[in-house]
Amino acid sequence: MVIIRLIRQGKKKIPFYQIVVSDNRFPCYGRFIEKIGFFYPLNNNKENFKINMFRLNFWIKNGAKISKRIYHLLKIYKNKNNVIY
Repeated sequence: MVIIRLIRQGKKKIPFYQIVVSDNRFPCYGRFIEKIGFFYPLNNNKENFKINMFRLNFWIKNGAKISKRIYHLLKIYKNKNNVIY
């Protein structure tokens, strides 16, 4: 099954997350199919969440599941201008 989830990157105590589409049989930090965005929780001055909605909708139509964290991030940042449409 294909899932859309976060991959943690960055340094210790400075997290940076990539939003990726991957197969759930692979490890969380392993192979992925496509990067579709990022989430940077500590960046207050600039954009800290960006996702390609075209690719997100494409993968959802093809049967991909969204993780709970991505679902909540989409609810929070839905009305802001830092999401690619």
